[in-house]
Amino acid sequence: MPHGPLDLLRQLGVFAALYYAYRLTRGAVHGRASDAFENARNVIDLERSLHIFVEPTVQAWASGSSLLTDAASWTYINAQTSVTLGALVWLYLFRNDSFYFVRNMFAIAFLLAIVGYVLVPTAPPRFLPEWGFQDTVSEYTRISQDNVTVNALFNPYAAIPSMHVAFALMIGWPISRLVRLRALKVFWVVYPFIVTFVIVVTANHFLADAVLGGLTAAAGASVAAWLAHVRPEAWRFGPRVADATA
Repeated sequence: MPHGPLDLLRQLGVFAALYYAYRLTRGAVHGRASDAFENARNVIDLERSLHIFVEPTVQAWASGSSLLTDAASWTYINAQTSVTLGALVWLYLFRNDSFYFVRNMFAIAFLLAIVGYVLVPTAPPRFLPEWGFQDTVSEYTRISQDNVTVNALFNPYAAIPSMHVAFALMIGWPISRLVRLRALKVFWVVYPFIVTFVIVVTANHFLADAVLGGLTAAAGASVAAWLAHVRPEAWRFGPRVADATA
């Protein structure tokens, strides 16, 4: 551990608090299912007016290959768990001088997303089968996303913004700058686009959600950059000017 067990506990506490705050959004949107479905229909109306409502077509095309839909479902599940957590652990252990910038970026973006989930609860496309959407993740896992245990862990109406896309950007961008192998650099640059494709194929987000997820990540990065100017010895991206922790 780069700065000892107390620093590690501090970082775990930060992310645990963020997750707990996210869990509270379930209570905040309880009984607002009608609002969530109305907001989802508003997203569809907006995308149709802009002629970008391609999600049903993309999912229908992908459904022709069970290998593709299974791979997308696996990626959807792991993008927010093993991939993101693994990336954060790698940053903390091996690129610690950049970890605190990424942590701040995550914290700001996540807090902004929580505000969005409370103010604009939105049902994901998989809840709208009348548009031809299928819940590929449930088909892949054989576990309904309406399962009581699943719903206890996640807010079912947290479509806006897409934090799958935001997280992909917030790990893809810094890691692409930190790894040395060209192939890995290319992968992490492309990774957010892969995740965007995945959230559409699995009917968990609209394209509008992805755009808003990108803007949320950008806002998190902007605030983290400002914080890095305030405390460059600890929160900058890259080697510190002095040995300090956050």
